[in-house]
Amino acid sequence: MAPTLKGGDAALLPEFPRGPLDSYRARASFSWKELALFTEGEDMLRFKKTIFSALENDPLFARSPGAHLSLEKYRELSFLRCKRIFEYDFLSAGDMFESPLKVSTLIQCLGMYDWSLAAKYVLHTLIFGSAVFSSGSERHFTYIQKIFSMEIFGCFALTELSHGSNTKAIRTTAHYNPATEEFIIHSPDFEAAKFWVGNMGKTATHAVVFAQLHMPGGQCHGLHPFIIQIRDLKTLLPMPGVMVGDIGKKLGQNGLDNGFAVFHKVRVPRHNLLNRMGDVTPEGTYVSPFKDARQRFGASLGSLSWGRVVIMAMAVTNLKLAVSIAARFSATRRQFGPTEDEEIPVLEYQTQTESCSVAQAGVQWAQSWLTATSASPVQAILVSQTPELLQWRLLPYLAAAYALDHFSTSLFLDMVELQRGLAAGDRSARQAELGREIHALASAGKPLASWTAQQGIQECREACGGHGYLAMNRLGVLRDDNDPNCTYEGDNNVLLQQTSNYLLGLLALRVRDGARIRSPLKSVDFLDSYPSILDQRFEVSSVADCLDSAVALAAYKWLVCYLLRETHEKLNQEKRSGSGDFEARNNCQLKDDAVALVDVIAPPDFVLDSPIGRADGELYKNLWGAILQDSQVLERASWWPEFSVNKPVIGSVKSKL
Repeated sequence: MAPTLKGGDAALLPEFPRGPLDSYRARASFSWKELALFTEGEDMLRFKKTIFSALENDPLFARSPGAHLSLEKYRELSFLRCKRIFEYDFLSAGDMFESPLKVSTLIQCLGMYDWSLAAKYVLHTLIFGSAVFSSGSERHFTYIQKIFSMEIFGCFALTELSHGSNTKAIRTTAHYNPATEEFIIHSPDFEAAKFWVGNMGKTATHAVVFAQLHMPGGQCHGLHPFIIQIRDLKTLLPMPGVMVGDIGKKLGQNGLDNGFAVFHKVRVPRHNLLNRMGDVTPEGTYVSPFKDARQRFGASLGSLSWGRVVIMAMAVTNLKLAVSIAARFSATRRQFGPTEDEEIPVLEYQTQTESCSVAQAGVQWAQSWLTATSASPVQAILVSQTPELLQWRLLPYLAAAYALDHFSTSLFLDMVELQRGLAAGDRSARQAELGREIHALASAGKPLASWTAQQGIQECREACGGHGYLAMNRLGVLRDDNDPNCTYEGDNNVLLQQTSNYLLGLLALRVRDGARIRSPLKSVDFLDSYPSILDQRFEVSSVADCLDSAVALAAYKWLVCYLLRETHEKLNQEKRSGSGDFEARNNCQLKDDAVALVDVIAPPDFVLDSPIGRADGELYKNLWGAILQDSQVLERASWWPEFSVNKPVIGSVKSKL
């Protein structure tokens, strides 16, 4: 039965303005309102309506076509808008776990408006807030209220100047002193500076800082999170021993102040250690509820996955925006036609054969998802069109937007389940395995979503021709704002290796020990049939057979098993030849001639004009020096009283529907 609005509230889903798109809407084989209700539900549609109406009717969020804000002004405006979001009180601390879909919906709505605003809000409430909640204990919960009242403003400081994806190599240290019951937080040199940290540049007062935990006896217990105040709450000036600054202008999201911090023997109380995974007694004894270091690491991996899961939703949102712009443009832009007097919309044109195969792949992808999730007939309409009608360059990305949206939302809810388990004190093997599985899925999902969005936005830009190159049409902004999703929270290529390591580890247990492969989310359970899957053969005889979603699913399973087998055998071959694990994984990637070949084509440093690309190879020294040359890098924001003096009154502003 088709979903309907309670009470027939037509204002929630009003009709679109009459115009050139009417003919396509009339030809649709389904009701867009029914599909919207099915995919999002009435409660979330009302929540979105509330948010969008608030933004549209509030002068602070007014669009200014053609305006070019300075970096300082853009960041001030982003902060003021972030503060206003708290005044609207769209999301309370309780909603984080009681209504997780509201969290995801708010992120997407703010991102659709401006990713600088969305990132600023999310980094403070979700990333910083969830780190405190999930990695800390009751002694830290007083921070949660301060987060949602904006008494403090937070950031998540993991990445360093010289280390990002390789978190185990983080060099910031935390040495415990039992005499004073304090940790001494220290950056051994400028390469260990916390770097690229969102909100740290100008506004953050507190940071969750990851450091190597050292005990008085010299033993290191690895990476642990600490909550550290980095700026004074009344003046926004740096705390003693903290050098904190802004890294400067970026390619996109310049309303977000990414920054750095160097710690010089900063003393913090023992209770500032976020101690859910491990704690230190006043006397200096390390204790952990996880007796198995692998379980502790698995649980911590889950906590670190929040950023990657959120980035998936960000990338999907960007793809939705780009496809919306390009599809509507293509349905109204008319060029050529069957006669000289008649032009037809460019959406009607088929592209070359290569794009046809991509379109078919998009259909199969969406159909596989529909089967796996037992979707309704209404949803099936999305992918039930004939192959001939799906040979355009945009439609594969439209299909991908729906499929990836479902995947990212599902993984977001799985992440909430993990956090609930942590909060409840679940120390089971299943909980640790869930953390590892989510880490593997997020490490693959972020590359999948961000690369698909990157390619899709570019295709949409080109599909709109010269008009797509106009800044006012936003495709360039979407491309630039999406671009960091490919490297934030881990370079995509490196993250894929983390997922492959997870899969190879499971396969090794299956091959060596005959162990059953089972995971909490069942994402890898098919590997338990690894030998029989590889024995399968492709037996379909027509294109119609290929469109059966079961065929696509079987093909993907076979391909994963085949690639795992080939990689597993190649690694073993390298090891038998004397290579260690690292060399075995990277021998095929060594390119001894790359630098010499570049030396032939590169211009002088003055012309190349890139600190990270200079001929001397002093990567970090040059980058650090260039950042410190900015005149405002260490200066307090000119609008600092907006945080320190003019505090928001939570819930003081209401959306006018």
